[in-house]
Amino acid sequence: MTAALSPATAPAPIPPAHPAHHWAHACLLLALSGLVATHWATTAAMADLWWHSQTFAHGLLVAPVCVWLVWRQRAGLSACPRHPAPLMLLPLAMLGALWLLATVANVPVLQQYCLVFMVAATVVLVQGPRYARAIAFPLTYLLLAVPFGEVFIPPLIEFTSAFTVGALQLTGIPVFQENNLLILPSGNWSVVEACSGLRYLIASVALGTLYAHLSYRSRLRQVAFIGVALVLPIIANGLRAFLIVLIGHCSNMTLAVGIDHLIYGWLFFGLVSALMFWVGARWRDDIARQPPHKSAPVAPQAPASRPSTLAWAALAGMAVTAIWPPLAYLALRAPPTEQEKKVQLSLAPPPAPWRASELTAGDWHIPHAGQPQRWSANYSDGVHQVALQLTWYRHQSKGNEMLAQVWSAQPPASPHWKELADTTRQIDLIHRHVSVRQTIVQAGEIKLLVWRWYRTAGHDTASPLLVKLLLARSKLLGTADDGAEIALVARYDEQPAQAAILMQRLLSDMLPAVDQGLAHVTGH
Repeated sequence: MTAALSPATAPAPIPPAHPAHHWAHACLLLALSGLVATHWATTAAMADLWWHSQTFAHGLLVAPVCVWLVWRQRAGLSACPRHPAPLMLLPLAMLGALWLLATVANVPVLQQYCLVFMVAATVVLVQGPRYARAIAFPLTYLLLAVPFGEVFIPPLIEFTSAFTVGALQLTGIPVFQENNLLILPSGNWSVVEACSGLRYLIASVALGTLYAHLSYRSRLRQVAFIGVALVLPIIANGLRAFLIVLIGHCSNMTLAVGIDHLIYGWLFFGLVSALMFWVGARWRDDIARQPPHKSAPVAPQAPASRPSTLAWAALAGMAVTAIWPPLAYLALRAPPTEQEKKVQLSLAPPPAPWRASELTAGDWHIPHAGQPQRWSANYSDGVHQVALQLTWYRHQSKGNEMLAQVWSAQPPASPHWKELADTTRQIDLIHRHVSVRQTIVQAGEIKLLVWRWYRTAGHDTASPLLVKLLLARSKLLGTADDGAEIALVARYDEQPAQAAILMQRLLSDMLPAVDQGLAHVTGH
């Protein structure tokens, strides 16, 4: 016996495709293919992160899911008129210009967001605003393909540390917290990047957003479920960290300290996610209540513009988006080096009572990408010691610039340094004010206070954003794109203010030498 669908639950019939709609789809596919091809470097950079990063592995599924979401709406989309929107050429050009700026400044995440927004703008350009509104969710969901979120790691680590300490104190277990180091009678725990829960958070938001769209019609329910998918993994990660520390403490550091640490984490996250979706399913309202009817009418085919109009819209979109990669290539060409004067970065001897000596292998060295010129020394006044590290790039390019992220394995014998508590402060000298980034760097019981700032295009700044903007301006105008980072490092025991006094003294004494040394290598 076969069961037939009742008229109330029968799916809406899909009308036969109109030739004009086939042509509209072909023009859209052509425009999107040209966009991806001309910006292939940006697309490949995203795909590389999807493939190699566990945190952003969900990106491999975002684009196929968006295609599926559009395909399942094909019956309703047949009623959408396909009329190009030429006015979208202006936003498309503005996005291309922003992509160019992000490329010459080497800000990959901004490049990738610009590319995704250009995809949406191309859809509006070729198919029209009504069609784009009908698939607004898939176009918005595509933003989750961009590997973004590492900026949230420090606050997530701080929350996880505070949550774990609070939970341990409630259970009566004595714990001492120093930054992200938790000291218990049974052993020490360190809350590192892998403990931040970012991968759980991103996966939960991606799944929760899709589930809310498919399961709820009410905007309020959709927003509420997405909010739960955002907050729940943060709290669950704190609870996960607490349980792992508790298991390790109760087992005298024999359980939850190796690979089982990660296994427990994923099992706990899977359990929490399953519970969230099970509870959310109780409020589903995705099945529309409609009165029974004998047959569903076939939706009429919506009109579409002439094939020539659609083709011109696609070609115009391709032309507007294709001009930016060549401009980026011209701006990023390596400058000639044959006529450059080879000068070595160095600083004058310090004034009394300071005495300079070389950094040792156990000292903290600021990591930098590429091959910059470096100059560093430990300065001692006979009692205390402050390190000065100066790094200078003659030319900055991708993988060879001040702010490029460095992933390097530390030698087994060296301390395992971690950067914490990044803030900005103003240093008042006798004839000058210097704004610096202040960072706490720690390895076990060793704590360092670090001040650093940047000098590029004749400006001193502690803002990485301003550094990127100045670098982009230099690249686009063809002016000098050199840059330097100046850093002071001092060890302290109890309060960072102990080191800050010494660092301010050394900065007052050595800043003229720093200015002279950089002026010598830059020629201005």
